[in-house]
Amino acid sequence: MRSTPHRAFATSALAVAALAAALLPGTSASAAAEPAAAAACTPSQLITNGGFESGTSPWTQSSTSVITSRSGQSAHGGSSFAWLDGTGGTHTDTLSQSVTIPSGCSATLTFWLHIDTAETTSSTAYDKLTAKIGSTTLATWSNLDKNTGYVQKSFDVSAFAGQTVALAFTGTEDSSLQSSFVLDDLALDTSAATTPGDTTRTPAAPSYTVSLTSNSTGTGWTGHESVSFTNASATALGEVYLRLWDNYHGTCSAPPITVTNVTGGTAGALSVACTALKVDLPTPLAQGQSTTIGFDLGITVPSGADRFGYDGAFSMIGNALPVLAVRDGSGWHLDPYTNNGESFYSLAADFKVTLDHPSTLLVPATGTSTDTPGTSGRTVTTATATEVRDFAWAAGPFTKISGTSTGGVPINIYSVSGISSANAQSMLSTAKTAVDAHAGRFGAYPYGELDAVIDNNFWFGGMEYPGFVLDLVSTTALTHEIGHQWWYGIVGDDEYNSPWLDEAFTDYATDLALGKTGTSCWSSVSWASSDEKITNSMAYWDAHSSRYSTVVYGYGKCALHDLRRLIGDTAMTNLLKSYATSHWYGVSTTAEFKAAAQAATSTDLTSFWTTHRIDG
Repeated sequence: MRSTPHRAFATSALAVAALAAALLPGTSASAAAEPAAAAACTPSQLITNGGFESGTSPWTQSSTSVITSRSGQSAHGGSSFAWLDGTGGTHTDTLSQSVTIPSGCSATLTFWLHIDTAETTSSTAYDKLTAKIGSTTLATWSNLDKNTGYVQKSFDVSAFAGQTVALAFTGTEDSSLQSSFVLDDLALDTSAATTPGDTTRTPAAPSYTVSLTSNSTGTGWTGHESVSFTNASATALGEVYLRLWDNYHGTCSAPPITVTNVTGGTAGALSVACTALKVDLPTPLAQGQSTTIGFDLGITVPSGADRFGYDGAFSMIGNALPVLAVRDGSGWHLDPYTNNGESFYSLAADFKVTLDHPSTLLVPATGTSTDTPGTSGRTVTTATATEVRDFAWAAGPFTKISGTSTGGVPINIYSVSGISSANAQSMLSTAKTAVDAHAGRFGAYPYGELDAVIDNNFWFGGMEYPGFVLDLVSTTALTHEIGHQWWYGIVGDDEYNSPWLDEAFTDYATDLALGKTGTSCWSSVSWASSDEKITNSMAYWDAHSSRYSTVVYGYGKCALHDLRRLIGDTAMTNLLKSYATSHWYGVSTTAEFKAAAQAATSTDLTSFWTTHRIDG
């Protein structure tokens, strides 16, 4: 959803059809549905000593130096890690452990990987790390995938249920220039298999009520959150999961997001790098039944000009409120956080959020806000939003200017220090034009006011939330982020597994809003491998970071321009307008879009999807 190319990590496609759906979200939580299914599989973590803190047992290593705490590399957690290669000469290191995956279980392998290298090439994979389970290669990385820190990898290995298999890593170096492959915090989590055929998305109709009080700077917030929801599925709902997304930005021992004193259910252990919290319900909810859970909430904003971070006196607080994960035919969607794009998948919900803060701070937020005087120099901002997928806000001594688009949408621009008045006015003008342009093509903007926070220090370019965006001073970037109000905000999608459905569609909408037709843009396409597809998941793009924006944003929007040229401007205009209308506040899938596109033309689109590598 970001407006500019961003970081990713790279994973090769799985080698067998049984794992073709792998590279799916990682989870250490139950994907349970019916009680009988849950009883068939006791959720557990199968890897022993995954953090290497207990020595070498039961790992088999090629040399005594693989599992180590020596200087030169650092652990993801604790003090020990597995360091393969890094010699600068012809060398092979191996690491393995035998695991037994019980029958009737879904299983997800996760681990953290850091790669550094002295190789300077940007095109040749001299040194490689291969991950295998049994005889199946899960992924291969190389010196081309170097990164500055650890990134989490995640694989669905459910196809091996009922088997005892070896989990193995092999690192190889050529004759010169070192590459180090560093592993830590491995886990193989099992959960009950999903009930076949039940594809209903649940919990449905969430309604969040939040009351928070800030510290003097807006970098710390404490209070209470509750959420009411209904089980829409015929499968009983025995638990829910809260996504604490911003715990990615801290550690499990010092998480930025804390949930305590849970009511309406029993909190379990944090999982998925502490970004998921299971809450068992007292009694499973039958279809149509509703309940409420509540909890005390603490938020500590870290330093950094990020979507969750503070830049000087200005705090950006995106993805900080815990939201319900989604269960559907694939089970619970408990994807790992990705810093290259988004993992966020949630159903449209209502929010009422009360933010008590010093009056010296302005607090732009999702929804429509009203301010009332508080006590002792404080202000209470109450923001209400309906049918939104998330809630975000900022806090700081912003400079604010306001206006209204020709179509009647109130727009507020909040600038940090250093943004000139002329640039703020330019962004206000851009926002007015963009919101009306997108509304004219896809349907009226439904979220009341639109707030944009402008800070040229954002490393990521821009980021969207319902009714609230973060951006640089950039006409293209702001037009893109406002386009996300439709593609992700109104027409939702599973951002981890189908990132093209919001990014490619939004980049295409941005081109149209700026008068660009994408003429001949497909002529420059050059695929990096046979595995590369526009429709690949973030697990793939986090393994091939340098290709993410090129393919998902660039090739994706070019494919939509090509589709427009193939079926005609009028048919494409009608297709996207009707598709948005039919998925308003719902969830889009690639299969549904392909079906809608085929229905809009008499031309057989089979070869079009194949040529443009749009699977699903």
